[in-house]
Amino acid sequence: MEVIQVFDRPASRVFYSVAGRLLFIESIDRELRNLIVDLFAGWQLTPVSFPDRSPDIRISFSCEETLPSIPGDLNQFEIAEGGKCYTDSARLYLALGNALVQIEGGSSVAVQVSFVGRPGPALLARAASFAVCAALRRYGLFDLHSAGVVEPESAKGVLIVGPSGSGKSTLALQLVRSGWSYLSDDELLLSLERGVVEARGFRSFFAVSTGASLKHCFEPEVVFGSKLMTQAIPGFLLFTNLNGDTRSELNKLTQAETMTHLLRACPWATYDRSIAGANLELLSTLARQARGFALSAGSDLLEPRFAQRLLNDALS
Repeated sequence: MEVIQVFDRPASRVFYSVAGRLLFIESIDRELRNLIVDLFAGWQLTPVSFPDRSPDIRISFSCEETLPSIPGDLNQFEIAEGGKCYTDSARLYLALGNALVQIEGGSSVAVQVSFVGRPGPALLARAASFAVCAALRRYGLFDLHSAGVVEPESAKGVLIVGPSGSGKSTLALQLVRSGWSYLSDDELLLSLERGVVEARGFRSFFAVSTGASLKHCFEPEVVFGSKLMTQAIPGFLLFTNLNGDTRSELNKLTQAETMTHLLRACPWATYDRSIAGANLELLSTLARQARGFALSAGSDLLEPRFAQRLLNDALS
């Protein structure tokens, strides 16, 4: 990933771009700025030579003694892993323990990410991911917790959708080792282009559990020579869960069932009120565009070539 520095304050400001949108990242804290650059190096952001226009998104990171206050007139609800969201039709606040993400829209999107003290790697990654994804949603790029691979024969994207621990990365890894191309193993960005949903990866590395809460991180393009795709058109959706058995079962879903599964996987389509209509339109288009399947995953998915045979039989 290429990092572009502004020479008046090279220690604090950098630029990135993704899907044609220019991101301006700022932190007056040199150490925090370096942590952010290291984090972003693992994400799929399109390099630019030098910014020739005003940024679409401005994200400022800071370390504070206390977090900024949250207005009391906002709707609130719980989000995953103990966080809280506060929102109305214009503003969005994400409280993540010792971090707060504030988002306001306008001619450009402004995001403030505040930490109490120096954040650890997990909190920094979570807050930064929330900040970038929430900002991109305001430009029609909607995040989905999903792996993405590309079926070799049809070149159609296969999205493997599910929460953490549902086998997304394991299944994606098995298919990549069998010669499939890939987008990501964990998170995708979806956009609606001329009536067709397109998917692109959000991070470039795979993170596969090795036991005891540890994950092994690597790039399949480097390890296996697999092809990293910039984007793909989804033709199939697999909604995964682990069944604790030795045998896997794959069942076709109706279009209505596919839409229900997508809504469960995309809470921001209803929580983030300022973009809810556009997000729901994209999900509805995706449910019509792609064939949906429910995959009850067993340990046989770990057998060599089994995942490829299972999906080839179903997708054909």
